[in-house]
Amino acid sequence: MEPVAANLRLRLLESITDVSATDWDALTGPAAPPFVRHAWLAAMEESGSATKETGWEPQHLTLWRGKKLVAASPAYRKHHSMGEYIYDFAWAGAAERLGIEYYPKLVVGAPLSPATSARFLIAPGEDVPTLRLALIQAAVESAKESGCSSVHFLYPLEEEAALLEEQGLARRITLQFHWKNPGYRSYDDYLSRFDSKRRSQLKRERGAAATQGITVRTVRGAELGLEHARRAYRFYEATCASRGPWGQVQLTEDFFVRAFQAMPEQVELVQAERGGEVIAGAFNLVTAERLYGRYWGCFEEHPFLHFHVCLYHSVEESIQAGRQVFEPGAGGEHKISRGFEPTAVHSAHLIFHRTLDRAVRDFLHREHAHLSPAVEQAEQLAGLKPWPPPGR
Repeated sequence: MEPVAANLRLRLLESITDVSATDWDALTGPAAPPFVRHAWLAAMEESGSATKETGWEPQHLTLWRGKKLVAASPAYRKHHSMGEYIYDFAWAGAAERLGIEYYPKLVVGAPLSPATSARFLIAPGEDVPTLRLALIQAAVESAKESGCSSVHFLYPLEEEAALLEEQGLARRITLQFHWKNPGYRSYDDYLSRFDSKRRSQLKRERGAAATQGITVRTVRGAELGLEHARRAYRFYEATCASRGPWGQVQLTEDFFVRAFQAMPEQVELVQAERGGEVIAGAFNLVTAERLYGRYWGCFEEHPFLHFHVCLYHSVEESIQAGRQVFEPGAGGEHKISRGFEPTAVHSAHLIFHRTLDRAVRDFLHREHAHLSPAVEQAEQLAGLKPWPPPGR
């Protein structure tokens, strides 16, 4: 392939391990979300969770100046639409009706990780605008050359999504529900934003564990071991089994083992224990600023246990740690009434078949028209009082 910009060479990686962790992570920076770090992507691929055989064929975009890696985007040729959480199943159905092969498609993003993070990883000191444009060009050209129907940038930063739209891709905005810390000093501060009825409900739901003989705590750092990685997989597997055909197991146990070993400073496991036995838990990831909820599971069903393990416990710990945002993952309108606010997440799409591309753009235009009313409805349902309260 011809150079995408002066003095740059494009190299497509068939595995993230084709580049060193040092070179890749020099682009992400130390404060980056875990999902774009070399260790996370390597755990996905080397564990057999994100491979060509599972429909995630690595095709990472890397730009080099001589022997120096100056820019990259994690990317995969996808042979299905599972594990993306920006749903395009209807688009694939429309393609089939038009006689168009929708798969493979090129997805720029991290496998099975519905969290916003930079999709254009640029080395410090480099020309960011030029290299972002070069990566977009590389994505489009490599997708066409490898027989993909389309290019999809999933969960880019808002500024990246705006640039992608400027470059002719169709921008999509969907909603997640995030807890945001406006400066709480305690869990009681968080509760004070609800009216008395809702406040009593949250206290009752969180307090149910004590009456059930259940304790909840977070395991982190040096305490984490192989048993916790395997337990996290069992939680994930149990949840998948409870969701019928939509609960496809896509991650292997080896992924959890590798992630726990490679990223102990960013992995946490919330455990619910009863009678000396672990009965439920949640696998989370952390940075200094954010908590990311990923997978929950339980071996015993108890009322409100899910809310306590996955929401309330982590909200309190986020307040104590001074974190600004808690992202509990995709979906879950039940989060709204518990103080999680509607938050825009972005994606950008380019389909090479003009008829299908035009139909998708028409759909996105109609979908966007419903966005503001949906946000307003969610905010009314949340009913959060202003913060800080008058007089503070």
